Order: sequence, then structure tokens, then C-alpha cells
Amino acid sequence: MNGTTDKTPHIPVLQHAVLESFSHTLPGHIIDCTLGYAGHSSALLAHFDHLSIVGIDRDKEALSFSQQRLQPYSGRYALYKGSFAQTFLKIKETPIVGILADFGVSSLQLDKKERGFSFESDTLDMRMDQEASLTAYDIVNSYTQEKLSYIFRHYGEISQAEKLAETIIQTRTHAPITSGKKLSDIARKVLYSGGKIHPATLMFQAIRIEVNDELGQIEGLLDALEERKPSGATVSLITFHSLEDRLVKNRFRVWAQQCICDPNALRCTCGKNHSLGKILTKKPIIANKEELLQNPRSRSAKLRSFRFKESS
Repeated sequence: MNGTTDKTPHIPVLQHAVLESFSHTLPGHIIDCTLGYAGHSSALLAHFDHLSIVGIDRDKEALSFSQQRLQPYSGRYALYKGSFAQTFLKIKETPIVGILADFGVSSLQLDKKERGFSFESDTLDMRMDQEASLTAYDIVNSYTQEKLSYIFRHYGEISQAEKLAETIIQTRTHAPITSGKKLSDIARKVLYSGGKIHPATLMFQAIRIEVNDELGQIEGLLDALEERKPSGATVSLITFHSLEDRLVKNRFRVWAQQCICDPNALRCTCGKNHSLGKILTKKPIIANKEELLQNPRSRSAKLRSFRFKESS
């Protein structure tokens, strides 16, 4: 083992659990599908001399930072710009012994007002890939009331989705909504503001998911993993809200099924040999009290792990 990791502007969640999930992997490559600012990747490289990292990210700013951060591990990493769902299938590095994804937005992205993720930002952007065309401004100022209601209800699970969408439509008829500040003010007027969570939190989450096609990207990655079935590889995925967690949990459950017969069939005729591997986490791993104190943004994080079978 090497020394400790360098400082990073983003505190990686569930880092101990991530390291533990890959502690029994054979020599090879771990694909960090959401490289970010290389918090998890640098820790993996520091703790396990026999592993290399293939990092993927849509954010060129994060890639540039990570390129510098990982310099001490020269020769043990490769970085690619792109969406993880598409890029994963193109990776040539082998063997793949692990796949990691942390589906949260980094603290640095959230806190940088010019990126337009913040309640206090002067812009409305929210693009993880700054070269993408669709922005939060486009959604807030051009989506119909019906489309806005849909994303607030389905991606934000907001009970007052229709009222929120209606208020946005009414507000933008007078002038475009151009800032996170103005948008969060609307949420403050419409949505219940009790508790510690800012009333705009779920609305911003819903818009961010739409801007970046986050659920589609997760499904795409799961499809790519199912297609490639990397022999013996451990898959560790960190989600941050129920929609993401449900996608991962349900897919892992399907992958672990031995029998694929109709549940109403009188007897099994498929041979009960269809499992792609096994689920390693009966329940999702969550942050302990110590981590919650150090990093409050870890409160929603859940890690689930799966291991593919060795190919014969």
C-alpha cells in the first residue's frame, strides 16, 4: 500500500465502503464511470498497488483537475471524456476487475455559482457536460406546463408539481427566469419550507436530472454492463435518491436470478442457471454518524455491489 490520498475539492462519499468493496479484486482495471475530481480513484490507487484506473467524465474541468491530481500514479490511469453509458462499451483496457459509479453531483459543481447548480447562482445552467446544448434555462423558460409538472412529479417527487409548474409559467410570461436565485425564490413561495432541507432542493434535483438525462445514463450503464458482462468484476454503484436506487436494486435482482421461468409456471423448465453473478450487499451501505458529521451531503448516499461470475 502507498500513502494517503491528496486533498480534493470534493469529499468522496462512502470512501471506506468503496475501498472495502474492491479489496479482494485481482490485478486489473477499475472503471471509474464518474471520475469527478478523482477522490475515489486516487484512494483506490493509493491503497491497491495492483489496480489501475480508467476514468470517465463528461466535465472537462473535472478531467483537467483529475489529470493533475493523479500524476503521482503515472502509468496506472487513463482518462476519457464522455458519457459513461456510451464510453464504457468502447474501453479497450483489460482485464476489467471493477466498475465504480458515484451518481452524485460533486460539491465543487454545486458550489460554483457560475455552473448554475446553486440556489444562489446568477445563471441557470446545470450541465455536467458544458458542451451539451440543453441547459436548465432552456427547461425553465421553454418547457410546457405539462412537461414541467412531469419532471417535478417524477424526478423530484414533488406533491405540488402542478402548482409549481403553473407558477413558473406565470412568472416567465413577464420576463425570462435567468438565475438560480429567482428560481429558488419561486420554490420558496410555493413549496413547504419546514425542516432543514431548502424548499428548492427537489425542484433543482428534478431539473438537473432532466438536463443531464441522469436516469437514462444509469440505465444505459446497466445495459452496457449486462451486454459486456466483465468476468469476475465487482460493480459498486452509489445512488442519491430513490429513483436511482430503484434502478440499481431492480437490475441487480434480475442479474442474480437463477430461474427465468414465468412465476406462474408449475415447475422450472429453464435449468436454473441464468444468474449473471451475485449481489454482495443484502442492504445498501449508508454513511455512518462520523461521515455524516464530516460530510452532510453523504446523508442520501447508498452503495450497492454486485459481482459478475467468472466466465468459463
